[in-house]
Amino acid sequence: MNTPDAIDHEALRERYRIERDKRLRPNGADQYLKPSGRFAHLAEDPWVDHIEREPVTDEVTVALIGGGFSGLCTGAHLQEVGITDVRIVDSAGDVGGVWYWNRYPGAMCDTAAMVYLPLLEETGHMPSMKYVYGNEIFEHAQRIAKAFNLYENALFSTEVTSLEWETESSRWVIETNRGDRFRARFVAMGTGPMTRPKLPGIPGIERFGGHTFHTARWDYEYTGGDRAGAPMENLADKRVGIIGTGATAVQCIPPLARDAKELFVFQRTPSSIDVRNNHAIDPDEFAALGPAWQQKWLTNFATLQMGGFADEDLVKDGWTDIAQRIRDRAILELAKGDGELTRELMAKAYEDCDDEKMEEIRARVDEIVQDPATAEALKPWYRQLCKRPCFHDEYLQSFNIATNHLIDTDGQGVERIDETGVWANGEHYELDCIVFASGFEVHLAHSADYETVGRDGLALSEAWAEGMHSLHGIHVHGFPNMFIEGLSQGARLVSNITHNLNEVGKNIAAIASNVLETGASEVEVSEQAQEAWMELLDTSSGSLLGSADCTPGYYNNEGQEPTASDLRNAAGYPAGPAAYFDYIAGWRSSGGFDGLDFRP
Repeated sequence: MNTPDAIDHEALRERYRIERDKRLRPNGADQYLKPSGRFAHLAEDPWVDHIEREPVTDEVTVALIGGGFSGLCTGAHLQEVGITDVRIVDSAGDVGGVWYWNRYPGAMCDTAAMVYLPLLEETGHMPSMKYVYGNEIFEHAQRIAKAFNLYENALFSTEVTSLEWETESSRWVIETNRGDRFRARFVAMGTGPMTRPKLPGIPGIERFGGHTFHTARWDYEYTGGDRAGAPMENLADKRVGIIGTGATAVQCIPPLARDAKELFVFQRTPSSIDVRNNHAIDPDEFAALGPAWQQKWLTNFATLQMGGFADEDLVKDGWTDIAQRIRDRAILELAKGDGELTRELMAKAYEDCDDEKMEEIRARVDEIVQDPATAEALKPWYRQLCKRPCFHDEYLQSFNIATNHLIDTDGQGVERIDETGVWANGEHYELDCIVFASGFEVHLAHSADYETVGRDGLALSEAWAEGMHSLHGIHVHGFPNMFIEGLSQGARLVSNITHNLNEVGKNIAAIASNVLETGASEVEVSEQAQEAWMELLDTSSGSLLGSADCTPGYYNNEGQEPTASDLRNAAGYPAGPAAYFDYIAGWRSSGGFDGLDFRP
């Protein structure tokens, strides 16, 4: 293992810059395509049959737009405070959000289940492993919906088309593509940061004569097998190509390499692959955790993520490892200097620790991958948090299978697609099937296909013309009785998204309960409170969007210079996630709800 003094940090910075520049594209996120034409079906739901029903024209207390963990956590906390008249509306055929749609083989979460799966104590569930597969996560989403009676009033396979505030009744009017037109006293919008599949903008993508599908719409009818891991026996005589080597591809490539006659992995940028070291959860240890254990684990994880101190590391994963390294290095540097914790000192501690960690990750590639050329191509040359870090113990090993071929394009990507296959590096690869592992459109701020129209006809798109404006990332001036469920302008804990969503759900339940108990009809953030929060967010210095030496990806706006709007949409509480969670819990429990106006 290299020590910081043994690493040529300047040479590493230059290598990172060169690798970054290879991959920069002037069109940024526009290099990807929205599914249309041959691929229009990607907007459809392959997992459920469409069933006709009568339009709904009633009224509910709370409408939850989105049935992922945002809607589920909010729905659960509403039930806990006695608000039972709750309706989930989702275009999917069931709850689960991204875990409903993503059923590709090998799908797992890269955050430990003990902190990622919300409401474990409330539902009495013990995860099977430290990192659980997607089907278990989906089943847990269903478990929450059943435990808190969220199925009874839900509208699935239903897309919201219009959301408008009705001043006379102090209600939101919701219209859908199923002819529904119902009212809600409160609306919470948790549409998720990644909802719509995107395709690579490769010339000729529609010309291919073989079979194609996106990882978010895995075609088990074609491949055989199932999401639980059964062999994909139909691929035994197929030459399969997969385009993309991000977090999704890292998980589905091992089963593809196992089952396909031949697999061709087209790589533009290698992922950072750290050790997963998965293991079963010990039932005796789980039973001994005691009451309120999950909140303790969540606080511990969030604290360590920001370089805070804890008596122990309860989760013990790659996320907490790098954070603790940076913290400990900063303490060493403090001891050498005058004792002042400056921004420059923290930056040096971060860079030194990150360089050390990435050297370890690149060394791991050499230890595992047998072919030297393949190993060299699989090494990531960027800071670990430039792209979503991956943790896996079968991905690198899969390239030791003789029929798994890495086609590295040295940052250039696939050249074109024709009727019979893929062109890369001037060579043609004849294929029977192409799998697109190109991910989803990413929206850090709330985004939806419908327009939200608030008080005095104000559209949310107009209110946010210069970027997202909110209080706590939840409340928006001009939009009474409406709540945003997301990451931005709040904790912004990207390593454990569900912790953010669960805390937002607690806030929404407390505020809605207060409105009903006091007899108020509306609750809205004051303009002054919203602007004060925005001024506070402007003091934050931490955003990957501004990382000049990062290889392009969705973490950093595809390497494009961020606009003021981009930075605002990506903003988080300046003191970090743990401090935000502590702040918002105190704000909520005080009962004063400072910054909100309650109107009769």
